[in-house]
Amino acid sequence: MLPPSSGPGSAPLTSAQQELYDWLEAYIGSHRHSPSIRQMMEAMGLRSPAPIQSRLRHLQQKGWITWQEGQARTMQLLGQSQAAGIPLLGAVAAGGLVETFDDIQERVDLTPVLDTRGLFALTVNGDSMVDAHIADGDLVLLEPVSDPSRLRNGTIVSALVAGSGTTLKHFQRQGNTVTLEAANPAYAPIVLPADQVTVQGRLVAVWRQV
Repeated sequence: MLPPSSGPGSAPLTSAQQELYDWLEAYIGSHRHSPSIRQMMEAMGLRSPAPIQSRLRHLQQKGWITWQEGQARTMQLLGQSQAAGIPLLGAVAAGGLVETFDDIQERVDLTPVLDTRGLFALTVNGDSMVDAHIADGDLVLLEPVSDPSRLRNGTIVSALVAGSGTTLKHFQRQGNTVTLEAANPAYAPIVLPADQVTVQGRLVAVWRQV
């Protein structure tokens, strides 16, 4: 259990959000996959999914989980730090907005030092970042981002696009518009309103197994 004032995001959790997060941490630690909305409702003693969905949205906004609304099984915790190594949370698209996190529950054991920074790992699917020396099948190590407004333009990020999926791209923001740019001229930039993009992590390193 993490104290209410700590975690991957800078914003603390309310007691209701902390209660759900603690239950999710215990459930996923025991079952090795995320629960359904109905299971969360039963655990929290609720009769409607709306409060659960609201808590999940706040947990994601505060950087504690990744979650695609309407798909409970896509949820992953970003605040776990008890186990050794870096959590491998799933796959991220480097071709188009087609992939989301799945239920993979492995850990890449590099060093305890890296784990203290809250890093997580994703597997790259696609070739849109090849000119940034990120190839299909690579593992990318990312650091959770609590304040996207402080990101430098050009930073490589894992970004969740509402209703579409997760992608690895160069991040550019101008006013209320975000552009996700590939490192491959075969792919056109993705231009979206900023409120449709959730930055999940900033690239720290690339791990390639040869």
